[in-house]
Order: sequence, then C-alpha cells, then structure tokens
Amino acid sequence: MDKVSNWIQQPARDVRIAAKADVVVVGGGPAGLSAALAAARNGAEVILLERYNHLGGLASGGMVLVLDDMWDNHQNEISVRGNCMTMIERMAAMKLAVFPRQNEWGNVPDSCRRWGRWGTFDFHSHETPHPICFAAAFDPDAMKRVALDMVQELGIKLRLHSWFSQTLVEDGKVKGVICDTKSGREAILGDMVIDATGDLDVAASAGAPHTGGNYIMTTVFRLGGVDAEAAERFEREEPQKYAELDRQIKKVLGGSWGYWWLKTPLPGVVWCNCPHMAGLDGLRVEDLTRAEIQGRKHIHALVDFVRGRMPGFENCYLIDVAPQTGVRQTRLLEGEYILTKEDLAQRTRFDDSIARGRDYYMPYRVLLPQRSTTCWWQGVTTP
Repeated sequence: MDKVSNWIQQPARDVRIAAKADVVVVGGGPAGLSAALAAARNGAEVILLERYNHLGGLASGGMVLVLDDMWDNHQNEISVRGNCMTMIERMAAMKLAVFPRQNEWGNVPDSCRRWGRWGTFDFHSHETPHPICFAAAFDPDAMKRVALDMVQELGIKLRLHSWFSQTLVEDGKVKGVICDTKSGREAILGDMVIDATGDLDVAASAGAPHTGGNYIMTTVFRLGGVDAEAAERFEREEPQKYAELDRQIKKVLGGSWGYWWLKTPLPGVVWCNCPHMAGLDGLRVEDLTRAEIQGRKHIHALVDFVRGRMPGFENCYLIDVAPQTGVRQTRLLEGEYILTKEDLAQRTRFDDSIARGRDYYMPYRVLLPQRSTTCWWQGVTTP
C-alpha cells in the first residue's frame, strides 16, 4: 500500500457465476418487487436480489407504515392500484391493514375524527382538517410476508443477503452484477438488469449520468403500551394544552412532520415517522452512522419526555427502530426524459406512460439513462 495515497490496489481475482436469468432485478423494495412480478408474469425467468433479510424496502424495513399519495383529488378516485392494491387487500385479509372506504372520503367530521390519526388523509390539501382519502395503514411484517408470498407464487428466484457491489459491463452492454455475500463475491448474469436499489447503485456503477442531492434522514420507530383513545381525547378536548405539548415534543425530537405519531393495526402500538435529521448524505457511511446514533438519542429522550406528560403515553415503551434508515434522496438518474414541475402541475400524459402516481404520469423514458458516446446502455434500466 502506498503510504501517501488514500487508495490501495487489489489484485484481479475470479468470481463465481452463481446464477443466470433473463431479468435480474437489484433491490427488493416496492419498485423492484413490481418489476420482478411484471417480468415473471410476462414469461421471463427472473432473479430478485436484496441486501436485507426481507422484501418491501422502506415501506416494510424502513417502516413507512402508511401507503399514501394514491389519490387523485381532481378525479376523486384511487389512482394507484395494481400490485400495491393486491398487497393492501392481502394484508387487510390478515387484519394487518386498514383503509377508509369511499363513503368515508371527504371532510365529514365523524370520518375525519375516526381516520385522522391513521394518516389516511390528503396531506397535500390546505383544508383543515385534511380531507380523508384512500390510503392504507399497515403492519411492516405483514408486507414482508405478502411480498414473499407473491414472489414465490410466480417462481421468481429470490436471493436475499446479497449486497450489490459492481455492475458488469462488456463492450458497452450491461451483462450482470457482482454481489458481496457470506459465500464471497458472486456474479449474477442477466439479459436485462433493472436497478431498483433506490440509490442508483447499479446504473452509477455502469457509468450512467446522474446528479446528486440529499434531504432529511429519519430513524423511524414504534412505541407500544399506548392508549391511543386517551391521547386522541386529550387532543380533541384540550386543544390548547395539546398544541403546546406537541410543540415541546417536536423540539425534543429535533424534527418531525405535523403528526409525530399515528395509529397502527396492532392494538396499543403507534408509529412515529421521526426524528428527522437534515444535512446528512445517504451515500456516506459516516453520515449513515451518525443518523443512527443521533436518531436513537432523540427517540429515547422522547420516550422519557412523554411518559410523564402525555396522556395515553404514560406506560409507553420502545418496541423497535426501523432496520432500514429512512434515506429519501441520493443519486438521481439523468434519463432520456426528465420529468418537470410543469409536467406534474399540468398532469401531462405521455404516449409511453408506464406508471401513475397521485395525479401525475411517468413515461418510460425517465427510467432509461441518457445515451452516451461510449456506452449505449443496452440491458439496463431503472424502475
């Protein structure tokens, strides 16, 4: 090793080819899961790679326990269906997901009172209270279970505990990826490789053009032993006292959305989508480590604080902190087309639309890296 340089040179070594398929999907979150399911339904042999011990990504492992933004307020309709709706229905059948029915949508006082603390409201609305819309609150392990069932039903070859390391590029074409595993480095080959890592790991490794950025990080957690009815009653009957206490709690957390706690399908268990921490880079080990340490300090301070002050939380205790850190933004692909604010505001429809969000549409071109003079990016896309 060069004592002056910050780099060392490793000798070349052989890597075992562990598996081959028509389609290799890297990342088992909602995007990767849907890509794998769609490919399998169309007759492709599919390998799905995931670094954690579960599927579902930030929805399950990051415990983002409300599936929202599935609502088009212009059309007063559910705008996201497909795999997402299938998962909601399966979790609901297990009594591990809840959602308001159509007759409960809107600003009906009883409906707002019933559903407000589930987070199933239109948070884009400026109305007070926010109108209830279609969204689902769910249990994280239920999503992991349902996702696994759907993958197995279609015969998708699942490889968990496989940490992406490098993209294999040959003559300007992506041929597969290398993963680090407990068995050593393994090569996974495919005719098509789909980058669903969330951080654009595969495309960036292949040299695809991208920009960078960061936003708040969150160490999401759950509390048990909570009397949610008592907490809601305090909020409803003593709004001024609640507002002041709520302000103090958010100060202890260091950063939070308007609702720092929401109900879950498990009795006595609430979900806390906080604390938020700004100025951290989700691609830096140092910052990811800092988020975990700093987040837990806020969480334990919060528990100590609310036990003695917040009605309904007198006997609360920490159940768990999400195993996946809540990273919201890192690398952003520079695709053949870049979606603009105007596209979202005008609800632009495209000839090659392949996805629909809240009230916007996404063309296939945004998932394809811009063409390069040195690489035509054959065989790689992002979901």
